[in-house]
Amino acid sequence: MKRCFYLFNPGIMERKDNTLKYTPISIDEDGSEHPQQPRFIPVEDVSELYIFGSLRANSTFYNFLGQRNISVHFFDYYENYTGSFMPRDGLLSGKTIIAQAKAYQNIRHRTELARKIIQGAAWNMVMNMNYYNRRGKNLDDIIGNTKELAKTLLNAKNVEEVMGIEGNIRKLYYSAFDIIIDDFKMGDRTKQPPMNEVNALISFGNMMCYSETLRAIHQTQLNPTISYQHTPGERRYSLCLDISEIFKPIIVDRVIFKVLNKHAIGHQHFDHKLNRCLLNNKGKMIFVKAMEERYDETFHHRSLGRNVSYKFLVKLECYKLLKDILDIEEYKPFKMYW
Repeated sequence: MKRCFYLFNPGIMERKDNTLKYTPISIDEDGSEHPQQPRFIPVEDVSELYIFGSLRANSTFYNFLGQRNISVHFFDYYENYTGSFMPRDGLLSGKTIIAQAKAYQNIRHRTELARKIIQGAAWNMVMNMNYYNRRGKNLDDIIGNTKELAKTLLNAKNVEEVMGIEGNIRKLYYSAFDIIIDDFKMGDRTKQPPMNEVNALISFGNMMCYSETLRAIHQTQLNPTISYQHTPGERRYSLCLDISEIFKPIIVDRVIFKVLNKHAIGHQHFDHKLNRCLLNNKGKMIFVKAMEERYDETFHHRSLGRNVSYKFLVKLECYKLLKDILDIEEYKPFKMYW
């Protein structure tokens, strides 16, 4: 079964026959390098590569990945997503690109799509809070205020108004984190850079969610640069930001609550320096493992009548959006029902 591989340390990756050869490198304080014992990874086992350390590779390696339809996602030292190597777009459709652009240029259609995305995200935020409210976290006021704000989405006349309401909803939702999480405090949301442990986990988890959404989009005929809630051009793949809004509460945030409240991640898994807080390599490994477990988790999907994983759910959301753009079926965002 194919799975994602995460590389946190500097190293050299190359093709060796029909396998991937990874050689980790340790670096002394004086800058001298020491290759370690290489590791061989059967290419049949790899779905994607996530690179968090310095990686050396040549064109032969990337040609091999392209032939095998394997994507590579890159993150910088500060855990910011910087870009991806994607295999050739075999599913690109001129008809779909035209339809995507047409939907973007239609103010009514674009606003409606943006509204539905945030309605789905707000619903999933409320469901998260309901879960912990039933466990004695006393979130009644925040839940009520979030629901009232979500109702005002129906009155939004354009995307800018939708985004304004979304910002207020998310601010309310983040205020619940200090109640839900036992031993850490979030305070205000800080991104670039994250200033404390909870903000560091949110930023890191969101980056992983964007990458997974990009993978799902790439498996459809959608173009990741044409979006509806976020303005194209803000980020290279702004459609990832749109679709990720729905899944950040039920995937990223649930993982954060789990690893912190179950003490899988503690203060020792963060580095505080340069006025920022980041996960160290041990912390990243723990969080990545928890995210992968969440993506592989299955539940009974009412519409499909069978069990599906959260990873498949992201891809399904892309197809639902595609059907709306092609005037096949009206888009309805995924909403938790448990």
